[in-house]
Amino acid sequence: MKAFYTMVTAVALTLAGSAAIAAPGGVIDWSDLPDPSVQAFKDPYRELSPEMFDDVLFVVRMRSRLQQDVGSAEERHKWQELLTETEDALAAGGVDVDWLLAQRQVVTERRELAATAGNPLIDGQTITLAGFAIPAPADADGRPVAYLVPERGMCSHMPPPPPNQMIRVRLDGDWTPSFFHEPVRLTGKLTIAPSDQRMMVVDGLMPMHATFQLDADSAETLETRGDSLEWTQSGANRLRGAGNRKTGGNKASE
Repeated sequence: MKAFYTMVTAVALTLAGSAAIAAPGGVIDWSDLPDPSVQAFKDPYRELSPEMFDDVLFVVRMRSRLQQDVGSAEERHKWQELLTETEDALAAGGVDVDWLLAQRQVVTERRELAATAGNPLIDGQTITLAGFAIPAPADADGRPVAYLVPERGMCSHMPPPPPNQMIRVRLDGDWTPSFFHEPVRLTGKLTIAPSDQRMMVVDGLMPMHATFQLDADSAETLETRGDSLEWTQSGANRLRGAGNRKTGGNKASE
């Protein structure tokens, strides 16, 4: 009976969480974006210690070298000794090198799916999410575009996030980013609509692979405080004032 109630409680919590994510206009977190059903999988490479991983790479290099017609007989004998020694050390640590190498394609496909698949529970929902906006070239119809990422510096001084941690944003025109990685909270309809673009960012041409598209209805400029993003009216006023000075007092976007 206790097990039954535990199961019912777990199901109820799962449904409650799903309802909260799917609620129109609901505030979501970046951790809600990936498809949870493909995140958990066996990845034997992640179970290796750094030393074991280096040994596996060494085995691959030595096997490749020995398959080629290179080196003297003495050198090839030495390479074979090193290869056998490394394979034996891995086997003693419980690592089956041949099985591990046979898993490369499977692991690659699972990692790619985990990094690209979007959560179907939020597909087509109106959501609110805070992040850092990167200005991008407008769409063919002239609508302003930006990319939203979870951490400042991504796609410029830092590598881009996985595709299901990047959102291509179509803006309504009332607000566009004033600078790279401007903190902002956006509200709009989020859809799973994979896109693959290239654009100039701070450090040069950058591939922008995004699983999601957000048609933003509203934007709130934010400031970072500690590790969180918070709305500050003073920040918006300063940006608005700076925009007014640049336009001679004419209305400027926030």
